Amino acid sequence: MSWVEAIVLGIVQGLTEFLPISSTGHVRVIPALAGWPDPGAAFSAVIQLGTLAAVLIYFRSDIVRITGAWVRGLTDKQARRAPDSIMGWYIALGTIPVVVFGFAFRHQITSGARSLMIVAFSLVIGGVIMLAVDRIATRERAIESVTRRDAIIVGLCQALALIPGVSRSGATIVGGLVLGLDRESAARFSFLLSIPAVVLSGLFELKEVGDGTGAPILAVVVATIFAFIFGYASIAFLIRYLARHTLTIFGVYRIIAGVAIFVLAATNTIS
Repeated sequence: MSWVEAIVLGIVQGLTEFLPISSTGHVRVIPALAGWPDPGAAFSAVIQLGTLAAVLIYFRSDIVRITGAWVRGLTDKQARRAPDSIMGWYIALGTIPVVVFGFAFRHQITSGARSLMIVAFSLVIGGVIMLAVDRIATRERAIESVTRRDAIIVGLCQALALIPGVSRSGATIVGGLVLGLDRESAARFSFLLSIPAVVLSGLFELKEVGDGTGAPILAVVVATIFAFIFGYASIAFLIRYLARHTLTIFGVYRIIAGVAIFVLAATNTIS
């Protein structure tokens, strides 16, 4: 992997990890368009640690508050009832589905599921669902109203993002909207819920880096740094954007991108 490839893929990862348009889909498609080899699922998972760092810094006050309340709640029954302590448990609960399904289908995720056709169909179907849900959602609830049921459902939506093209943020934000959360609250819960999942997937795939089967270590480091920089900018943009705008632009983009990828792959223009 060249420096140019590492930088481009890091930027793509950072920009698309939090926008609801699928980072793994783009990290799979961009190399195909450029004539580069597929960097692999392990590369995608590891450079997500750069975007994880962006989440940790952007939401540092929320994370410190929730973590502190959760730890205190382990030994203090009264503290256990605090909203932040409960949110910590909900984040843990919502992470279970992606861990279970990720481990169960780990071989498919790194091989057949990375088909360009799957990416194309996932982008289109996800775009249609996003447009429909964004139109009919009530958007009456704030993040403070999240329940155990919400955490489980949004966690199941996050597990769907194991399929390239679905989008972790897209699936969880749409799941939140279905449950009645407003757009900004759905995005915030989506980002907080992504933290344990990204940590676990990135650490699990670290063994592939530098062992001769994955990308070179220096290339991964460079890509991760750029993923962090552009990931932070992407979070800041999306939180502000969703406070005043709909998801329409992202739904339309997904459909157009999915159709384009399908045509290019069907005609063997990319492979």
